[in-house]
Amino acid sequence: MKATTKPREGADMADMNMSKSAGVMVGGAMMTPDKDIVDNAVNSSDHTTLVAAVKAADLVNTLKSDGPFTVFAPTNAAFDKLPAGTVNTLVMPENKATLTTILTYHVVPGRLLAADLKDGQTLTTVQGETLMVHRTGNMVMLHDAKGGKATVTVADAVSKNGVTHVIDTVLMPAK
Repeated sequence: MKATTKPREGADMADMNMSKSAGVMVGGAMMTPDKDIVDNAVNSSDHTTLVAAVKAADLVNTLKSDGPFTVFAPTNAAFDKLPAGTVNTLVMPENKATLTTILTYHVVPGRLLAADLKDGQTLTTVQGETLMVHRTGNMVMLHDAKGGKATVTVADAVSKNGVTHVIDTVLMPAK
């Protein structure tokens, strides 16, 4: 199976990890190791909602810092799966704490490439709660505290301060 220009759900991550040294194509933009996580994300047409949320939560400077960080980055389509109005409500200034909690639940300290993610592994997020890794061959899924699951659709978008894995569902912490 060869990767198509747009990753398909359940696609083999091995197919999508082409030429990491040159970068990884995400949302029509090349994510390259010479840029930080934020500078790579702002160019992805698949991550405009995430970028807006990161700005609303005042997390831009944090994600531009040295890190390293591993970011599980939900696509716009992932945010669209949330109940109607959820995103608009979360980005309101009065909901900044809740938004920050959700976004930091998608960030793990350190640089974890897909090869580092093992079946049954527990990851402690920056937010403080855990994610469970489930792996079948080259497919990686994350299970959140509320029983939700997200599939990594594009792995190993390496940045100078960490790595981003694109996911198809917004993960939710228990609190």
